[in-house]
Amino acid sequence: MRPPSMKVDPTLRERLASRYKSVDGRKLCELMKPALQWLRTNQQLVNSLNVFPVPDGDTGTNMVLTMQSACDEIANSDDSSIDKVTHAIAQGALMGARGNSGVILSQILRGMARALTGKSVMDTECFVEALKEARDTAYKGVVRPVEGTILTVSKDIATAAETALQNGATSPLHILEAVVEEGEASLERTPDLLPVLKEAGVVDAGGKGLIILFEGILMSIYRQPLDQPQAIVKPLNALAIEHVTEVIEPGQDWEVVVDFKPNEDLELKSFYGQLEEMGTSIQLGEGDGMYRMHIHVPDDTQYKPIEYIRSLGTVTKVAIENLMAQMEEDSAGFETLELESVQPGQIATVVVAPGKGIAKVFASLGAAAIIEGGQTMNPSTKEILAAFENLPCDKVVILPNNKNVVLAAKQAVELSVKKVAVVESISVPQGIAAMLAINPTGELEETVKSMTGAMKDIHTGEITKATRSVEIDGVKVKEGQIIGLLNGHLAIAGDDLKSTLLGVLSKAEPDKSELITLYHGEDLSSDAAEKLAKQVRKKYPDQEVEVVEGGQPHYHIILSVE
Repeated sequence: MRPPSMKVDPTLRERLASRYKSVDGRKLCELMKPALQWLRTNQQLVNSLNVFPVPDGDTGTNMVLTMQSACDEIANSDDSSIDKVTHAIAQGALMGARGNSGVILSQILRGMARALTGKSVMDTECFVEALKEARDTAYKGVVRPVEGTILTVSKDIATAAETALQNGATSPLHILEAVVEEGEASLERTPDLLPVLKEAGVVDAGGKGLIILFEGILMSIYRQPLDQPQAIVKPLNALAIEHVTEVIEPGQDWEVVVDFKPNEDLELKSFYGQLEEMGTSIQLGEGDGMYRMHIHVPDDTQYKPIEYIRSLGTVTKVAIENLMAQMEEDSAGFETLELESVQPGQIATVVVAPGKGIAKVFASLGAAAIIEGGQTMNPSTKEILAAFENLPCDKVVILPNNKNVVLAAKQAVELSVKKVAVVESISVPQGIAAMLAINPTGELEETVKSMTGAMKDIHTGEITKATRSVEIDGVKVKEGQIIGLLNGHLAIAGDDLKSTLLGVLSKAEPDKSELITLYHGEDLSSDAAEKLAKQVRKKYPDQEVEVVEGGQPHYHIILSVE
């Protein structure tokens, strides 16, 4: 896809190129707004580029919240220095970074700021150097860089910027055009570099989010609209709005869901454009001639989307929920947990838990602090840091319990003056195994080794519903099927919970293990979980089978075999 700038009148283009011959701090502050706006407009598009067909794609949400934090840092800035503004942006992104994509984005912004240290304005050469330093900083921030991701896109756009400069570019605007054009081309190549993307039929989500940010700046300069996303209409059974547990953005006070039958065919771009003016987290599903719309809106505007949809057709059902009250209710269970009272000189353990039941398990094992988070609700660097900074000890272990939280946890380590280590647990069962090996009065390094070693013999299974049809890891999945993941890989697809659960277990070497634990989610009752456990005990009579109320969203069951 060619960048929007190519459609602009050449005379106007060169006039604007002259206007943006250099960019100071005030100009950059203004350009950050459309970058965030365009990313927010396409948030659900980026979320939809999820490799696995599970209802937890959150790359777009994580990048929006990271950028929101960056923009909040300069909201009241009147500084003309590009140095000070870029460092403020980088600091905001650093503290607000969520998920791997958000952390890498914060590193990209950090690299750009580093290259602009001591500069009052950013000219063409400075912009190119900033993109090169952004690339280098992003790669250095990842222990094992993977090509075909946002890292590759950052590398390709830095190369394109340098080439454009060598070819005679005289304005940062010319560089920006080259960045957007090469960024789109780089994205199209990501499936060739990362086989799992090709299997899933998607481009890299983080790379897409990065290019959208640059594209938003370019579109705003050329006065193009930023409120009309590439419309996404999901099948109703894939919408999964009952589990929309994304971190609520500023101003999102109410969740509104409307079922309706339009009088005429929907003009999707206009429809999305109208809703974008009202709120965020917009989703649309279709089935049997009926549509379902989901949106988050500010207080006192919860009826506005309903009235708008009434003007388009017949409203058949409406659901309104107070998100702020829901957040208070959900967090109450975490706040009332009795946590371990850590003493000076001891090692405190900070854990991330996706549900109240799982949080209770960690509390019973001696966790000193518990952060609510997991799929679709990755905690920020700032939230992780805040969880342990005020504890009365200087030695801390963090258990992320999710692969998308590891980088934010490591970033929190760098910001603390305490001795902090991340034990890289990427699942709840791994985190629980690590907790059982902790020695609160031991040496930090030896304790970390023990906790890491305890995770090696744990198999983790996850059971959920497929959100789309795809073939990955040799497993064919139809939308709506029950699917099972084993140790992070798609293992099986079935038509019912029982067969899928037993299928995943059969691949986890249960005969070589002693204990099978089933953590059932918020959408599976205790009675239903016990019935499934009976089937597991029947098939594996020599193993002990435990059932625990996990309370996690999205996943019917998280299981461990040890």
